[in-house]
Formats: sequence, C-alpha cells, structure tokens
Amino acid sequence: MSKIRVLTGITTSGTPHLGNYVGAIRPAIAAAQAPDVESFYFLADYHSLIKAQDPARTQRSTLEIAAAWLACGLDPQRVWFYRQSDIPEIPELTWLLTCVASKGILNRAHAYKAAVDKNRAEGEDDDAGITAGLFMYPVLMAADILLFNADKVPVGRDQIQHIEMARDFGQRFNHVYGGDYFVLPEAVVDAQVATLPGLDGRKMSKSYGNTIPLFAPRDELKKLIFSIVTDSTPPGAPKATEGSAIFQLYQAFASRQETAAFARAFADGIAWGDAKQALFERIDAEVAPLREKYEALMAKPAEIEAILREGAARLRQAYAIPMMARLRDAVGLRDLSKVTVASTDARARKSAQETPVFKQYREADGKFYFKLVQGDRVLLQSIGFDSPRDAGQRLAALKQGELGEPGSDFVLGEGVSADEVNAALAAFVAAAMEGNKA
Repeated sequence: MSKIRVLTGITTSGTPHLGNYVGAIRPAIAAAQAPDVESFYFLADYHSLIKAQDPARTQRSTLEIAAAWLACGLDPQRVWFYRQSDIPEIPELTWLLTCVASKGILNRAHAYKAAVDKNRAEGEDDDAGITAGLFMYPVLMAADILLFNADKVPVGRDQIQHIEMARDFGQRFNHVYGGDYFVLPEAVVDAQVATLPGLDGRKMSKSYGNTIPLFAPRDELKKLIFSIVTDSTPPGAPKATEGSAIFQLYQAFASRQETAAFARAFADGIAWGDAKQALFERIDAEVAPLREKYEALMAKPAEIEAILREGAARLRQAYAIPMMARLRDAVGLRDLSKVTVASTDARARKSAQETPVFKQYREADGKFYFKLVQGDRVLLQSIGFDSPRDAGQRLAALKQGELGEPGSDFVLGEGVSADEVNAALAAFVAAAMEGNKA
C-alpha cells in the first residue's frame, strides 16, 4: 500500500516561538508517527529571503529552527528532513511552473494584493517597494510541493489559497504537456490546532513582535509570561475565560482535566498573578526537557549541518533528480543526440496515423479551452468558455462526433478541412469504442 505524502515547511525568518510549536511542530511530529504517512519537513530558507535580508540572521534562524524540530522529537532517519536551498531541483521546477502559471492568478494572491492595497492607501504607485520575490512566492511554494508530489499540506487558513494555486499550476502543466506528471495536493487545516495569542492578546507572530520564544531560558520565560496583557478585574472577582490570552495559552499545554480546573479557578476569581504563575509552571513542565536537548544541539552546529545535507542528498537521489529528469523530458529539454531525424513527408504520415486526442486547459484570461490534435497537428481549436462546465458540454458533443459549423465555438486548424476533422472525430469515436470493449 502506498503511503500518503505529507509536506510541512517553516520559514527561517526568526526564532521559533510557542505559536510555532503548538501550531506546527508538535502536531506535525505527532502525525508523522502514523504508519501510512511519508513525511517531508523542510526549512524554507529561500522563502525567508523575501523579507529577511540579514545574512547572519538567516543563518542563525536556520540553525535555531533545525535544532527546534530535532529537539522536539523529529527523527531524520524516519522522515525526510532537509533544507530547501540544498535541493537545486526546486528552483529549476519553479521556472518550469512559472512558464505555465497565469499572471492573472498571481495578481490575486493575498500577500501581493495586500501590498498593493497598502500602496494605494498611501498614495503610492501600486507596485512601489514590491519585489518579484513577493509576487512569485506562490510559484516557489508550488514547486516545494509538486516536486515531491505531496498529497497533503498542513497549512493555516491564510495559506489555503497557495495550495489552490499549486493545484492550478500542476493541473495546467499536466494539460499543456499531456501527462499526469503532478499529483494535485490538498490543503489540510486542522481546526483542533490552536492559534496562540501573543503578549498583547493578538495572534502570536514575529510581525507583531509579541512572541514568546520556544526555548527562552526559564527566568526569561517567566518574565515574558508575567508581562502578558490582562484586564483590570481584581482578585476575587470572576474572570472570563473567553478572550483571555492566559487561559488560551494554558489550554494549549494542559490536559482536559487541568483546563477544566483552571476554568473553575477563573470563575472563582483567581488573581492574575496566580494565573500567570500557573501558566508558567505548566508551559515550563513541557518545554524544559526539550530546552535541554535544544541547547545541546545548538552547541553542535556542524552536526545539524551534516543531518540536513545528508537528508537532502538522500531525497534528491530518491525523488528530486528522477522527477526533474522526467519533467525536463516532458518540456523538451532533451539529449539532442537522441533526436530521430525524419523527412517532412514521413512526419506527416506518422501524424496522420496517430489517434486524435482532445486536450483541455485554462488560459491566462481565466477562460477554458480545448483543442483536437493528431500528432503534432492542431485540427480544431475552441473559443474560450467562461466555465469548465460549458467547455465540457461542448467537448462531450464533439466526442460523440457532432462537429457543427466552424466559427460558432471553434475554428479549424491552419490548412485543415472539415472533412479531415470529421475523419479524425470518427477515428476518435472508434478508438473510444474499442477501448470500452477492452
């Protein structure tokens, strides 16, 4: 039985914090224990360059994040663990996908649209300060996923659009080059995984500067937890658990029984200082043994480097290099010594002997098209349809041999007569009937 491939990445643009641990690291490592899952974990250092342009910080963050995953229980012998920049096939695939990716789709990417909207609000040119890296981010992310034909990609809700784009690019490539080269990935959003609040009550995020580092020393962890913003409800007065950063953080680390007891303490009017002390003790109980492993790993950066390089080398041999060879052949980047030279007449005869096939695809204008080809000749080309359903219905009629008049919703290929198309349709129908009998 083939395993389900699950791919997870974390951008190397900061120090791992409690939100990363609860929202990504802990659930991903737990999921990797399933016997029917093949897990891919990577450090997205190329992605980090879009925002982080401090080389020393990028290097340090890569080390910290790699050590964090390993300290939290990731086993590099059981899963694929690698650094994005150690797989040269990823940027190569990025270019192949760029050549089929619709700019119209990229224009609708949330991050790009947000940057444009900000510029407009400030009276700037739409693209002021926006790099091509930000604009092309979804294509690089698609290459991360499609190169290894990942089935599932755990993401937050804000990343679902990128998975949909990866599906679109993969499907477009499959249509253009006439093969099932890519598995179309599915986004996995775990509603049970908590989104942790930060020190100010907003979502814990590096961009807000409100994070609690995962492996902060014990004294620093306590200081940060005691700085979490609370309201002015006095000791003895009941406190609401809903909307409380203290309660949400505690719940993410506690058992159901512990959480229920903490909720009762809130109802009984626990003082904020006591609530923060309880939160500190609960988080530290889980993090302390991991912190010890983390500090030992951080003291041996050469060992982490060796783990990442070895993981990338194995992964390239097993998947990346063979997949890229297949894709290079698909697009025509081939060994010229293996070209078969044939006369024009011979090529025409060969083309005429080949079974006609229909190809469906979507263009950059967002419309849906199909064409009938025989060998390297385009016999019929459709107009653009607004919906895949309309295109599919017209295509279904053609597959039954119903041609209709050229110019209504299709045109004939250059130098092609209606009689040739009718003959090709008859051949297509006959081949389909023969296939059904088989």
